[in-house]
Order: sequence, then structure tokens, then C-alpha cells
Amino acid sequence: MIIRQATLKDHKTLVEFQLAMAHETEGIELHAPTVDLGVEAVLNDSNKGHYYVAEVNGQVVSSLLTTFEWSDWRNGTILWIQSVYVRPEFRRKGVYRKMYAFIKDMVMKADNLNGIRLYADKTNVAAQKTYENLGMNQDHYVTFEWMK
Repeated sequence: MIIRQATLKDHKTLVEFQLAMAHETEGIELHAPTVDLGVEAVLNDSNKGHYYVAEVNGQVVSSLLTTFEWSDWRNGTILWIQSVYVRPEFRRKGVYRKMYAFIKDMVMKADNLNGIRLYADKTNVAAQKTYENLGMNQDHYVTFEWMK
């Protein structure tokens, strides 16, 4: 398995993964042209984030997006892991574990990176167990949001 930063050639696969994830996790059908533009925006502007993919035998089987949170308390950046997707036939095979290890190693080696955060749906118990098994803990914050 190879973990690497995604490139423009991964664009179509990343869009497919985002559409599938929204359908599977929230039962919603996203507007594909909007997702297409959103993925392209990240691939063309590293200030928005970075996609990473896992390849097995040349096939992209998983992806995740990292975005940035500036911490004045730490004078550094915290990476947020978002948009995690693993093809169904590759789940429960350590794919996400390897992707997480790749991101964690990147944070450990960079002086300006201070940690990793992510959020999980309250009802997604399997995901929560996966994150806990990787050494992550639920923090004491509650997430609030307002969306247009």
C-alpha cells in the first residue's frame, strides 16, 4: 500500500468518494457539479487543504482531506482530518490506520504542526472506536455549527 498526496489525476476518484460518503453516512445526494468544483479548488490551492490517497496495486482505495486550524495557544497549526472514505471492499483491512499513521508521522516531523483533530457523527460508533484504537481521545469540546 502506498500513501501519497493526491494530484489532479485523482480528481474524478475524489469526487466519487465524496458523493459515496455523503450517501452512505448521511443518506444525502450531493450536487455533483458543486462537489467537483470543491475538490478541484483544494487540488489547485494548497492553502485550502491537502488530499491524501491510499493505493493498492495502482488503484486508489481511500482518501482523506487535511485542513488547517491555527492555534494561538500553541503558535502552530493543527491538522483537521476530514472527508475520510475507504472503498467498501477495503474496509477493516488497516487502510485508514496506515493513512492516519502517515499523517501523524508528518505532524511528528514538522515543528509547525502541533496535532490532529477530526470530528465524527455521534451515531457512527464504528468510526469512534477506530479513532480511539489509534490513540485519539474525545476532547472536552462540543462542536457547534451554522451552515448557510
